[in-house]
Amino acid sequence: MLSVSEALTRILANFQTLNSEVFPSESAVGRVLAETIRASLDLPPFPNSSMDGYAVRAADVRAATTQSPATLAVIGDVPAGLLPTLEVKPGTAARIMTGAHLPDGADAVIPIEATDDQRSSLGGPVPASVQIMKPVDAGAYIRQAGEDVRAGDTVLSPGTLLRPYDLGVLAALGRAEVRVVRRPRVAVLSTGDELVDVNQLPGPGQIRNVNSYTLAALVRKYGGEPVLLGVAPDDLEAVSQKLRSAVGQGVDVILSSAGVSVGAYDVVKSAVERDGELEFWKVNMRPGKPLAYGRVRGVPFFGLPGNPVSAIVGFEIFARPAILKLGGHARLDKPVVQAVLSEPFYSDGRESYLRATVTRQDGVYVARSAGGQGSNIISALTRSNAFVVMAEGVMEAPAGTVLNAWMLDWPEEVF
Repeated sequence: MLSVSEALTRILANFQTLNSEVFPSESAVGRVLAETIRASLDLPPFPNSSMDGYAVRAADVRAATTQSPATLAVIGDVPAGLLPTLEVKPGTAARIMTGAHLPDGADAVIPIEATDDQRSSLGGPVPASVQIMKPVDAGAYIRQAGEDVRAGDTVLSPGTLLRPYDLGVLAALGRAEVRVVRRPRVAVLSTGDELVDVNQLPGPGQIRNVNSYTLAALVRKYGGEPVLLGVAPDDLEAVSQKLRSAVGQGVDVILSSAGVSVGAYDVVKSAVERDGELEFWKVNMRPGKPLAYGRVRGVPFFGLPGNPVSAIVGFEIFARPAILKLGGHARLDKPVVQAVLSEPFYSDGRESYLRATVTRQDGVYVARSAGGQGSNIISALTRSNAFVVMAEGVMEAPAGTVLNAWMLDWPEEVF
């Protein structure tokens, strides 16, 4: 039986980044960049004021103080959005708005708070003169052309996970479209005679289809596009038809839950082998030992267990990094912290991923159980923000033990 690390290594060796597509920049947050973005112009493109105030020559106000202000003639307004036509000459100043182009002759800006002009903030007319109450150095309160980015600079590199701030840079550079890695299309199939849809009332011996909803949400969370195949009964022909349908829809990955164990009705393995191959179907882990990996007509296939917690753990450990790799993500690992156990944790000796709540107390990460660790107990997952990992061969970890905790989420109380 494979260890978790052996299984993951074998799986990831089969996945490569997908091809790219051109996408509207305004909607590209969360997408992975597939091209190098170089600046086509300086940012800012021209020298401009960082304050509302007066554009001046620094030499004219070098000796200015509150007791002995420098008095300058005001030659006009410099609003934002226009190229100024006036020139600041010795003994003069121009009223200027934040972001406005610096006029010729000026080499500094005096904030309006350092002048006697109390009307400009209220939209008053340009005064005939202004008194400057303090000196400034040349370049003060001026954003120089290219101060942020120089034309030709590399601004964003391939593999960047685009954030809202990155979209702002793209907008500043006039990039309405950007080339990104295509999102992986992931088929999601649930199997089992006992399953009914969420809007149906289960009859005797039936349960609602939890896995399709959870797995589809996880696919979306990690940048994929789920293709829902619905539910197949425990019938070889029905499962085979669903798998062939997924291949026909051009998906990049197939996820199936249930039907990969050793029961008489576990037909998924047979259906996969009919149209492909299974590379392995057991991993030495808890929960989720019956986990299959193979291919259906060349399409990678993950056969996850039927119990919801087992299916989710299997997804997080194996399918998640594979989907991320397809999507061009540079980071495939979950964030891991060292957490002190506030209570004992137990295992059966397999590498175990136990649902836990991790908080930060006095600068130390502390983990407590999120509830029952049975593979059917979904409610424990709703209280979890981490998986505490117990190594293979370890049966008990007493309170006070420090273990790795895979962070599923980073709520505020963790910081």
